[in-house]
Amino acid sequence: MGANWPKVLVTVGLLSLIHAAFSAAQHRSYIRLTEQEFTQLPLDIVLQSLISLFLTMCGVLYVAGEFKEIRATVELENKSYESFGNRPSFYTFNHRGKALARNKS
Repeated sequence: MGANWPKVLVTVGLLSLIHAAFSAAQHRSYIRLTEQEFTQLPLDIVLQSLISLFLTMCGVLYVAGEFKEIRATVELENKSYESFGNRPSFYTFNHRGKALARNKS
């Protein structure tokens, strides 16, 4: 199947889940038309819903990739002390120091 098997698994699972939902809605409308009391869904619809939910969840887990650790210390163990203050998002290149440097020359 190649590298696309998780995406295929998600697609098949979602299509099967949608089919189970339509089957459940169709069963409910049939029960209303025949004026029977609704007690529960048929076993095949329940099993299809559970199996397709499981397939979709497994596929999503493989598509998502590797999980990161919840604890922040795991990622910080690999960094040196000097790199803690290194935040590129806070770099400022247009500041008043540039204007002061022009005045002194």
